[in-house]
Amino acid sequence: MNPLFKELGLELNSLINDLFGQSIEEKLIQLQKTKKEFVGEVTLVVFPLLRISKKSPEETAKIIGEALKEKSDLVDDFNVIKGFLNISISKSYWKQFFEEIISNQFFGFEAPNSQGRVMVEYSSPNTNKPLHLGHLRNNFLGDSVSRILKAAGKEVVKVQIINDRGIHICKSMLAWLKFGNEETPDSSGLKGDKLVGKYYVEFDKEYKRQQKELIGKGLTEEEAKKEAPIIKEAQEMLRKWEDGDTEVNALWKKMNQWVYDGFDVTYRNMGVSFDKLYYESDTYLIGKDKVLQHEKDLAFSRKEDGSIWIDLEAEGLDSKLLLRSDGTSVYITQDIGTAIIREEEFHCEKYYYVVGNEQDYHFKVLSLVLQKMGYDWAKGIEHLSYGMVDLPSGKMKSREGTVVDADDLMKEMRDTAEQISIELGKLSELSEDEKDIHFWNIGLAALKYFILKVDPKKRMLFDPKESVDFNGNTGPFIQYTHARIKSILRKVDFKLTEKLELSENLIKEDFDIIQYLHEFPEVLKESAESKSPALIANYSYDLVKLFNSYYQNIPSIVKEENIEIKNSRLSICFKTAETIKNCMNLLGISVPKVM
Repeated sequence: MNPLFKELGLELNSLINDLFGQSIEEKLIQLQKTKKEFVGEVTLVVFPLLRISKKSPEETAKIIGEALKEKSDLVDDFNVIKGFLNISISKSYWKQFFEEIISNQFFGFEAPNSQGRVMVEYSSPNTNKPLHLGHLRNNFLGDSVSRILKAAGKEVVKVQIINDRGIHICKSMLAWLKFGNEETPDSSGLKGDKLVGKYYVEFDKEYKRQQKELIGKGLTEEEAKKEAPIIKEAQEMLRKWEDGDTEVNALWKKMNQWVYDGFDVTYRNMGVSFDKLYYESDTYLIGKDKVLQHEKDLAFSRKEDGSIWIDLEAEGLDSKLLLRSDGTSVYITQDIGTAIIREEEFHCEKYYYVVGNEQDYHFKVLSLVLQKMGYDWAKGIEHLSYGMVDLPSGKMKSREGTVVDADDLMKEMRDTAEQISIELGKLSELSEDEKDIHFWNIGLAALKYFILKVDPKKRMLFDPKESVDFNGNTGPFIQYTHARIKSILRKVDFKLTEKLELSENLIKEDFDIIQYLHEFPEVLKESAESKSPALIANYSYDLVKLFNSYYQNIPSIVKEENIEIKNSRLSICFKTAETIKNCMNLLGISVPKVM
């Protein structure tokens, strides 16, 4: 609970007992943040107290307000709006609060590893194509949620499962054998993931050509999809891989390594990392063995064709296939194996899967299947669902090669940041290498912030031009404000003193900033509970807007003649910059000192 609400709530409980001669339940004291259009910081909802006061809402609020003003050191004043008591908190409270937090670099953060261990799975790409815009949302969400949970005191294990087996990689492998002429990343100049993705597209082109030819010979579309020679060859290659064929396995390892090398470059540019990688080729057999071990359990059944199913109708779902009739596994089979391995290794209280919302059903099933196998910890499986990313030009399609490549988009954002920064002309003191890092930081800030400021569950439209704007609710705008504050502090060579005492002569605008900083711990807590970086993003934007208004509406901080007021305001600037930096770091964004 907000510490101010907690302290005020205790005082109200005692005071109401004295005023009306009756003790009340804690839940009847309902405090909330005062709406912006009214004076005050905290509002007491009076209606639940009327059966005790036996008076009208306005009279009850007035009686309580007058008693608070007289007896509480927390309260300076009050006003009554219908059944709501708006309370103005004393300057002494805000002064004491700020003096306590000024030297706490991670104000609002919980002690490291003090709140249990959790796991966050994100990225989890297929090895048949490079990462695209949809993967960016996934990675940025997974990375940011991990940072937020860590700040909330969790020990966080960041993992991904590499989908390195199945028909998808066989399609790329087969197309490379047919059309590749021994092309490699070195000979082509392409990153390995892009080279493999190129042949995934080539497979689809040839597959469609063969389907069209078969349809022309009288087959239906469905028949043509099954009978096209190239899909049969891919299926045969998959069978050989599962049987351990030496040549197929060697090609699989070679092409997958090309992809991993390419992914590593992309992840470095994104600024994301993992504590442990899992590979579907290692885990699917474990899942298969677990299904076979449990096939005689009550909810499991083997059909006449040999396939194994689980009945989830009692849980409001349907029956789910766990093993095909030929004994091969399905997606959920490897997820079962992976989940069991992870629990054996890490024993987490929660397992968060950052995966698109089209997989909502899948993760409900995964948790239930594992619970029916006797794994109670599976109740801790949680799907962090997110909406798809659209572009002004429409939907992306991997098979047709019309996706927005992650590397290309990040480079485009970096180049746009360079163009804008040069136009502003404030980077003369940076070396060429420093400028390149600076441009990447701004470009990535634009990209990450634009994606993360949207509630994860919402489908979103990504507009590259809007995201890199240096004004408005964007990453570069927040970075620019941080740089502006750092510039103010450099001008006076500000140093934080060991013990700060705020001036008694500060004005409302000064306390507006302090009051908004006071809200940060609750925002962080709520963001961790909801796993929504959007709350942190929008808090940081509101803080930046408030500071810019503050900077415009008070006399020049640097030229202030009263040293006590000047040092107090510089301390407010310092803490604001530090909080902006911490917020942006929780989003995986760097804040430069110069822009």
